[in-house]
Amino acid sequence: MSDSPAGRLQALFEGHRLTPTQRRIAHCMVRRAGDVPFLSSVELAELAGVSQPSVTRFAVALGFDGYPALRRHLREVAPPEAAGGGEEEPAGHNAYQQAVLAEIENLQHLAGLLADPAPVERAGRLLARSRPLLVLGLRAASSQARGFAYFAGKVHPDVRLLDEGGSMLTDRVDAAVRAGATALLCFALPRHPREVVEALEYARAAGLTVVTVAESAFAPVAAHSDLLIPAAVGTALAFDTACAPMMLGRVLLEAMADELPEAQARLEEFDAKAAARGLFVE
Repeated sequence: MSDSPAGRLQALFEGHRLTPTQRRIAHCMVRRAGDVPFLSSVELAELAGVSQPSVTRFAVALGFDGYPALRRHLREVAPPEAAGGGEEEPAGHNAYQQAVLAEIENLQHLAGLLADPAPVERAGRLLARSRPLLVLGLRAASSQARGFAYFAGKVHPDVRLLDEGGSMLTDRVDAAVRAGATALLCFALPRHPREVVEALEYARAAGLTVVTVAESAFAPVAAHSDLLIPAAVGTALAFDTACAPMMLGRVLLEAMADELPEAQARLEEFDAKAAARGLFVE
């Protein structure tokens, strides 16, 4: 991380689970890193487009008694040349670049985790053997689950996507178990919906083995998973970024396909039919 004012602010925010409103404040502070130590809470609220109480709650979320304590801290660590920096872009990487670099770090951490392929290989076997295979992802995680299910359907004979909560979800779990399902793959991203935890509890009680992709081994869904493989999410922008969970999903697809003898034949059959139908623009 850069030692610029923006870099020091980014480091201050790391490790804190902030709400979207609080991240908006953080993003504004990074953009105005040179000015922030000298702004009142009202001024910062106006710049970020939030309420003054939101700025106070943001300071408390970072571990300070209130905004004055946060501002004193920023003045203590701000170099003299940062004072009154105006609208100029701070030295080093800007906020958008820092968000991208943070995602690169998340991917590098995932690469290190995959140095031991045993958990992914075990997950691949569990997913390949489940007929049908359930894939769960609600709210923020629905796109991860949908992407996995789309590609998995090209090599697995029966993939069933669960991307909506409610009583119908448990009905679909019951139907899958009756059809022979033995495993459920869950993508769980913060903020974790209560209904995801409830769905996993129900799935395990129904006899399914739960494989979960979550941001941390300490995520709320960990206690309801038989095998959890972590992939960090980015928190530098107003909304989480999930490059590492998406990449892990593709890795799990590869591991599952390796366990399906018919996978290559299915892919070749799909390609032949797609060409005959003119499905894709070449």
